[in-house]
Amino acid sequence: MIKNRLIQLRDIMSDKKIDVYVIKTADFHQSEYTGVYFDEREFMSGFTGSAGTLVITNTKSALFTDGRYFIQAEKQLQGTEIQLMKADVTGTPTILEYIDANISKNGCVAFDGRTIEAAWGLELEKMLNKKDATILYDKDYVDIIWTARPPLSKEPAFLLDVKYAGEPVKDKLKRLRSEMSHKNVDTHLIATLDDVCWLLNIRGNDVQYNPVVLAFAVITMQEVCLFIDEDKLSTEVKNVLAVDNIIIKAYEDVYSYVEKIGNTSILIDLERINYSLYNKIPATAKTVVVQNPTVLMKAIKNRIEIENLKAVHVKDGVAVTKFLRWLKENMIAGKNITEISAADYLEKCRREQEGFIELSFNTISAYNSNAAMMHYSATDQSNAVLKPEGMLLVDSGGQYYEGTTDVTRTIALGLVTKQMKKDFTLTLKGMLNLSSAKFLYGCSGMNLDILARGPLWSEGIDYRCGTGHGVGYLLNVHEAPNGFRWRHIPGRNDPCVIEEGMVTSNEPGVYIEGSYGIRIENEIVCKKAQKNEYGQFMEFETLTVVPIDLDLVDTEYLNELDIERLNKYHQFVYHCLAPYLDDKESVWLKKYTGPVYKIALK
Repeated sequence: MIKNRLIQLRDIMSDKKIDVYVIKTADFHQSEYTGVYFDEREFMSGFTGSAGTLVITNTKSALFTDGRYFIQAEKQLQGTEIQLMKADVTGTPTILEYIDANISKNGCVAFDGRTIEAAWGLELEKMLNKKDATILYDKDYVDIIWTARPPLSKEPAFLLDVKYAGEPVKDKLKRLRSEMSHKNVDTHLIATLDDVCWLLNIRGNDVQYNPVVLAFAVITMQEVCLFIDEDKLSTEVKNVLAVDNIIIKAYEDVYSYVEKIGNTSILIDLERINYSLYNKIPATAKTVVVQNPTVLMKAIKNRIEIENLKAVHVKDGVAVTKFLRWLKENMIAGKNITEISAADYLEKCRREQEGFIELSFNTISAYNSNAAMMHYSATDQSNAVLKPEGMLLVDSGGQYYEGTTDVTRTIALGLVTKQMKKDFTLTLKGMLNLSSAKFLYGCSGMNLDILARGPLWSEGIDYRCGTGHGVGYLLNVHEAPNGFRWRHIPGRNDPCVIEEGMVTSNEPGVYIEGSYGIRIENEIVCKKAQKNEYGQFMEFETLTVVPIDLDLVDTEYLNELDIERLNKYHQFVYHCLAPYLDDKESVWLKKYTGPVYKIALK
């Protein structure tokens, strides 16, 4: 099937004199997660991960993806001609280097310019100019092959009440226009879905698990033009938007609108608009290239958002705790449970919580060796039956009106090895280290990442991903610009200062291919600590309220401070959750979060 699709595309490439065709994982808005209409890379490669770029030449093809997906990609690419390129691994070329090695003088590279970020397209231009090669970007050639392609989503948008958003649209626009004024621009183009939704306090259902609506926005000092399928807007939504002088225009008209902006000065973020849209900006316009101001604005949660998040993490903690009790007791009873049935039960527990809308991503329920694939997704073919031995890794979350949750727990199902307990305990130690950090204002995630990795690095262990990512508010579970990682990744704002109000995941792990995977994840919010002659100190407050499996803890690898932190966290968990549990659940949780003591060595 994949082979035939590649043959069909190469026939088109030959006819159009195209030497290299590029398919990124993206929609017209440079989204990380996309609707099914945009699954071209999956359609052409069979790889289902959320990140990857497929590069096809006339004789070979390669898929580039990151460390989260190496194991998964190797499995899914078997039987195809497609070579796996392990991004950021020594000896692996970058995508641009690979294209450069496979394009001759006067050659041609093609892609759908609506799915390529402008910054990358401009880098490619610069490289190809040295070979007098050209770019063809105004046609989606995969669309010709994909005859059964799903349509664009038509799901309705909805309003997010200010009691949840914490700030009315008029105030957000005022802040944004102030930023525009400081940059001496009178127009700002926003293409990223979460930025549009955050700014206008709207949400949608166009991308599964990501409550966004397909739309572009152009902001001037007087008005906002919202480019959207008008059928998605109820009369109520239109009326509310009109109050802030938001004018509705057809979704596809954004290109012709930008083409006619004339002599204006326009603020654009080259990482966050597509190459086709960028090329519509007339030469007479003055472009100011900076990060979208809304990226930082929405990352810094306001007081009401943080209050809501604290409340929703208790709800979410209740759901996950009910699941953990069910799992532990049913494994002891010898009940038949699979990866999928476990995930289904956890979803049921979440759906019982008031204000729940949907999951924040497809639950990762991974038993033993499947958990070594960081973003494993159980299928009917891979669905493992759980046994009373080993570990189950469950990474899950929910979308609620009060915010977005993301939590991972690794659970012992029975007999576990000493090595498993050691790896789990070192992971726990790192997670507690980072959660407990106190640091001077001005630190980035790169300054702090070592706190989580340190216990693992001391044993010669690492994980091929960041330690944490920003989390949206009833938006994308992965949100820029904050995060924790130990080295710079091109295209990311890794020097981003960790600001008060930023919510970030904290999720170190151990992944042993063919054996098991461990991850422990809490969400933490940055807040101010004391201020003195050295400056403003910052610290984190933990939002996640879910117990950690003590059956996997080996106190040999914990010091007294680690144990104090663990016990304090479990006291916090019990105090928050017990009022919302029935008597049996409360008794179970009391035992499950009981104090840990350091066993003295003889």
